[in-house]
Amino acid sequence: MAKILALAGKGGVGKTSVCSAFVRILGERHPEARILAIDADPAVGLSTALGVEVTETLDDIRLEIIKRAEAGAGKEALELLGEVRYRIFDALVEKEKFAFLAIGRPEGAGCYCAVNAYLKEVIEMVSKDFDYVVIDGEAGIEQVNRRVMEQVTHLFLVTDASKKGFQVAESIKAVADELVAYEKCGMIVNRAEDPELIRDVIRERRFAKLEGVEVLTVIPNDPEHARNDVLGENIFELSSEAPLYGGAAEALDHFGL
Repeated sequence: MAKILALAGKGGVGKTSVCSAFVRILGERHPEARILAIDADPAVGLSTALGVEVTETLDDIRLEIIKRAEAGAGKEALELLGEVRYRIFDALVEKEKFAFLAIGRPEGAGCYCAVNAYLKEVIEMVSKDFDYVVIDGEAGIEQVNRRVMEQVTHLFLVTDASKKGFQVAESIKAVADELVAYEKCGMIVNRAEDPELIRDVIRERRFAKLEGVEVLTVIPNDPEHARNDVLGENIFELSSEAPLYGGAAEALDHFGL
């Protein structure tokens, strides 16, 4: 059974950076394992972080089915729906140590309900073909609330050093406790200007209660990663001495991954 790692948290906390580091480290630790990275955030940042060029997304496939049905080609739409598994695997970008799949961005403004429902089914279907599935979730609680990540084995709550970040993490945990059948849940505090102060805040539960959630790591500000971002370099060009790499490795260690 695949180990499904999902990252959730407030927008702008560095969730995608941590997710990309997970993909890299899992590939280094388990060179024979099949690893799938899913960019479930419509902002589509994980592909850049991993150095992947995306040509087709999950939503491209969904829209093709809808357009054929709306054009009156009902039989063609049904045939395409029957072939969706093969189309999804065609949409996977195969790299040396991992495969990549992007949810994509629905056309126009509005609700992501349909593509989120579709994503849930896809995660259940494709995870059977991989040993590790790492999901970069969208900001906030929407995908957790809609049970997109219903079968997650490891839920990582990512926050920055702000009160709001902790409170969003607490909200996600409360919803996940009701709707997600996760096995383990832990917190990652990223971009900490003063790691020791943050540890004190956590011990005193000053921002949020988060009962039963272990703080897996506190990652300090990472100048090397910030510089790589400016230069457009991906996670594989980051040194293993960088705080982001070390913090992500420590979080995985806590869960025996």
